[in-house]
Amino acid sequence: MPDRPSLTGAPCWIDLTSSDPQQVIPFYTGLFGWRSDTNEDPQYGGYSIFSKNGKPIAGLGPQQQGNPYGNVWTTYIASEDAEATAAKAAEAGGQVMMPAMTVGDQGTMAILGDPAGAVIGVWQADRHGGFGLVDEPGAPVWHETLSRNYAAALSFYADVFGWTYRTLGDTDEFRYSRADLGDRTVAGVMDADSFLPEGVPSFWQFYIGVDDTDAAVAKVTELGGSVRREPEDTPFGRLASVADPLGATFQITTLQS
Repeated sequence: MPDRPSLTGAPCWIDLTSSDPQQVIPFYTGLFGWRSDTNEDPQYGGYSIFSKNGKPIAGLGPQQQGNPYGNVWTTYIASEDAEATAAKAAEAGGQVMMPAMTVGDQGTMAILGDPAGAVIGVWQADRHGGFGLVDEPGAPVWHETLSRNYAAALSFYADVFGWTYRTLGDTDEFRYSRADLGDRTVAGVMDADSFLPEGVPSFWQFYIGVDDTDAAVAKVTELGGSVRREPEDTPFGRLASVADPLGATFQITTLQS
């Protein structure tokens, strides 16, 4: 099954900051068949790794005291030097929300804000290399930012991560670019300014593959989650937007053959 090393400049990890990790662990293990293992070393702050078939899929950490942001997923982009990437982001009009910080022997992280206001993480791998599995049911299959400043987002990610783009749509109804690194497509950028509700900022979202979107949506509600957008057929698969019992949102989709 798909199993490949992280590519510098591409999404390489997702993690959830939760106000009650123990409440949501059964939700994710029940929905995707993930296993959860918590690192008891105090330097990791109770961080858990979700895995499938013994390979890492996602992380889960408790909301830290004084941090107002809980029950939210973060996407991380791979970097060879997180500190240098943060500096480049600032030069490109972004914001360094959390400077580069070493996480034990696992790697170095930073948290950035792009010029449109979307939050994105940066991960410089040491022992933890990121996703161990992608592009299959129960694993990440796509990452995209819904942006209130589409032009600024395109320029920022090109400058900071070296992305080039292929335009999939350029109308007021659908303006979207696929981001490439060499011959590999790594993410998407959508112009969302016309349809995001007032007060909702730009953000990153990801999709987890499932065998059957409708069955997965039914399982979400059975496990105490909620449906934010009902399943719908698209050229990219049958998509739905859902949330865990504490409101952290993510997307699910059937894989295209």
